[in-house]
Amino acid sequence: MKVQIGCSGITWRKRGLGDGLDEIAATGYAGAPISGVGTIGADEIRDLYATHGLEPAPGYLQGDFWDPAQRDQLHEAARLQAQVHQALGVSDIFIAVGGFEVVTRAGRTRRQAAAHVGPLDRLTDEEFRQTKRTIAEVCEIFLEHGVHAGFHTHVGTFVETEDEIESLLAAIDPELLFVGPDTGHLAWAGIDVEKFVLRHIDRVRSVHVKDIDLAVRDQGRSAGWTYAQFEEAALWKELGEGDLDFPAVFKILADADYTGWITVETDITQQPTPADSARISRAYLNELGL
Repeated sequence: MKVQIGCSGITWRKRGLGDGLDEIAATGYAGAPISGVGTIGADEIRDLYATHGLEPAPGYLQGDFWDPAQRDQLHEAARLQAQVHQALGVSDIFIAVGGFEVVTRAGRTRRQAAAHVGPLDRLTDEEFRQTKRTIAEVCEIFLEHGVHAGFHTHVGTFVETEDEIESLLAAIDPELLFVGPDTGHLAWAGIDVEKFVLRHIDRVRSVHVKDIDLAVRDQGRSAGWTYAQFEEAALWKELGEGDLDFPAVFKILADADYTGWITVETDITQQPTPADSARISRAYLNELGL
């Protein structure tokens, strides 16, 4: 595949803007997701990344799309992100629904319900309709600037489960909303990653790749762990060290002539440093010819 391989700075969490970029570059990645939007301008972002020999990769927008009171704010956030992405020549962005700390009708947050969501943990029908309307509007704003919004699958949010994801995707024109799958979050939610990517391959424009330990996932789902408990039990693994079949996923992408970004993202590493984590995942992709 003619793709660009990026690395997310999330593994360098709780550090300042730009931290980790030098190590990402030294490890052999081509780029890192756009960050700093709203803090610094597009030219400063370009210069910051260029200093490290990196290209800006698709960034991220998350919001409470179900809340009508936040509709205008989400429009403005989308417009700012779209303008920055357009100025940087990045034609894709990941978007996700929030909800981590929102207390549901079940009396717990979606973060607490991670990977074992019940009926009362979900949005109401009207809230989900509002979510779909606002996301469609945001997608239109992005496309006005030549940027394609790919829905980012994420455990702990109000669009986590397979039926929630499929309902959202079915409701919005595929020429408006694309798909930005995250392999780790799909698998954590109990979704077959290969089948999901194949089913939506015509809408896939950007991908986050992360690996997980399926035994930890299954144990936590049975025990009703919170999001934090999954992570404390070392759910996340570097690429090739967990249980996901990346050669199969990459074959689906290759067969479809996929040319977008593939961004490595390890939310929390058990390695001594984030750089060690990035190095292991990059070496694995090298072995696969990427």
